[in-house]
Amino acid sequence: MEVTDINEISKPYKNAVLTIGNFDGVHKGHLVLLDKVREKADSMNGTAIAMTFEPHPIRVLKKNNPPQHITLYEQKVELLSQTGLDFLIRIPFTEQFASITAKEFVEEWLVKRIGMKTIVVGKDYSFGKHREGDVNFLKTCAAQSGFEVVVVDWQQISTHDTTRISSTKIRELVMEGKIEAAEKLLGRYYQIRGQVVRGRDRGGKLLGFPTANINLHDELCPKTGVYAVTVECEAGRYRGVANIGYSPTFDDHVFTVEVHLLDFNEDIYGQKIRVNFASRLRGEIKFSNIPELSNQITKDIEKARKILPL
Repeated sequence: MEVTDINEISKPYKNAVLTIGNFDGVHKGHLVLLDKVREKADSMNGTAIAMTFEPHPIRVLKKNNPPQHITLYEQKVELLSQTGLDFLIRIPFTEQFASITAKEFVEEWLVKRIGMKTIVVGKDYSFGKHREGDVNFLKTCAAQSGFEVVVVDWQQISTHDTTRISSTKIRELVMEGKIEAAEKLLGRYYQIRGQVVRGRDRGGKLLGFPTANINLHDELCPKTGVYAVTVECEAGRYRGVANIGYSPTFDDHVFTVEVHLLDFNEDIYGQKIRVNFASRLRGEIKFSNIPELSNQITKDIEKARKILPL
């Protein structure tokens, strides 16, 4: 998959089949849209394309407390590249772009610039200034400009739960610590990425369990607690136990994300690592003393070993 900026496109693509979205999470609902794009492009010897926005529109339009990302742009590109698309088109989202009318966006950007022959959307898709464009609007434009509109149904969570799979639902589950439920909607572990920084240097010295402290940037952080995780770093992939929260036993009220890698003893300060959340083991607990805390961490590690694949 080739990634290109909308402003770098010099000529229309051959038989462009397009879907548009933020794709935050690149979850199972998104994958159905992307599969349809690829299937349609294959049937007409065309070009399979996804278009996304960076930064996320809500971070531009809602400056006060916008929701955090399920996937940062870097991870989103990686996940989309695994779907078999030919191109990912990035639109730098600005207030000026947000003022473009739905009609101009379709006629000037999608049809003329990209060469769109088919657009694949969910049935609730809307776009343009004041969200004036919707599926019916697209169908009207299609009749005038000669492209096809393919509408894909929502994907429900399960046969027993007809709730729609959505980024909003996944965000809620992660914030509630329901990592296993989020995994089912994502089709993979929920992941955060961050650089390992110097912490308070007490994991190894006081507790006997050295930890990697991570700085997060705009990523959605799971609910406070202790989790069984897998960790990807330069040395490879390892099992681990992550603690998210305020370390109530030490009573210093500082929020941290700390990961203890099992069977690992290397210096990874400064490295950017990936932490995949498999299961929430427990909530945060304030222990009476450090030996009690160390004993509980030992139990957490034993439980994580049973949960996590080798």
